[in-house]
Amino acid sequence: MSIFIRSKAPLRLGFGGGGTDIAEYSSRFGGAIINTTISRYAYATIEPLVNGTIELCCTDRHQYSIHESALELETQNGQQLLVGVYNRIVRDYVKKPLSFRLTTSVDAPPGSGLGSSSTLVVAILGAFCEWLKLPLGDYDIAHLAYEIERVDLALAGGKQDQFAATFGGFNFMEFNRDGSTLVNPLRVKQEFVNELEHNLLLLYTCVSRDSATIIDDQKKFVNEDNQSRIEALHSVKKSASALKKGVLTGDLDCVGRLLRDGWESKKRSSDVISNQSIDAIISDALKAGALGAKISGAGGGGFMMIYCPGNTRYAVLDALSGHTVEPADFRFVNHGLETWTRNHTY
Repeated sequence: MSIFIRSKAPLRLGFGGGGTDIAEYSSRFGGAIINTTISRYAYATIEPLVNGTIELCCTDRHQYSIHESALELETQNGQQLLVGVYNRIVRDYVKKPLSFRLTTSVDAPPGSGLGSSSTLVVAILGAFCEWLKLPLGDYDIAHLAYEIERVDLALAGGKQDQFAATFGGFNFMEFNRDGSTLVNPLRVKQEFVNELEHNLLLLYTCVSRDSATIIDDQKKFVNEDNQSRIEALHSVKKSASALKKGVLTGDLDCVGRLLRDGWESKKRSSDVISNQSIDAIISDALKAGALGAKISGAGGGGFMMIYCPGNTRYAVLDALSGHTVEPADFRFVNHGLETWTRNHTY
């Protein structure tokens, strides 16, 4: 009999406030973000072994490695997230080497802007919690995922992705000056969800970007007290609150316009958030009837959201046929991290 400990966590779309969750900004001014999770996931499966080895398999990236079971594994490129979670679990909870096979995959390419790296960390943590029966709640898991990425592995980024993947659904998140995070679930009427789902196009720009470059740029301007850049992030944060109201009241055309305004503010917070290709795609979409558009995540590439009122989505898709973009199917989902165990007899 084989035991499979499985988990999955949803990727997210960031509607507004992105960039205000980086510590350099939120520790001084407080941050706010509105996001939601979609029907694309990060998956993790743990198979306990008794042969004294650790096997790490990233199936979507065709990466495989095998190690002798140890208290700590050396961090390596390509599988550093898997190693980082294992090292932290052993250090803080288990205090002894483990033997297992860990298999992962993600429904989005790296650098997609959907929070794939952080979501994968959450999924792996969930599988370990299920296997080892660790008494960690949602806030505990999200915060631990953040620490593994930002502290243990020193990867640049903010906080929203870990909390979105763990909690799931539509959320308004507040990142307080003392470092704490408050997740406010939004009770959005189903008819508003359905309409937003219909009117929102999700397109892959076929460009993978390094979010760390953009985030490092934003950190630098905040640390240098660059007032124009900081004011841009203030506007981004303000738009998150306005977007929350629009989503809750069903004023979705207002949401579309706010996406556009928020994107323009975000572009002012860093010179590397947009480029000529992205600007051209958004310009043609707006000419075809879209009310607003933005890159999901830090910017620079990955997935793009375009809000199309009425039935304009079809005209917008036609207008973008000359650009290198790929429409992506999605649905909003209201669940976060899920874990379960299965026994298989061969």
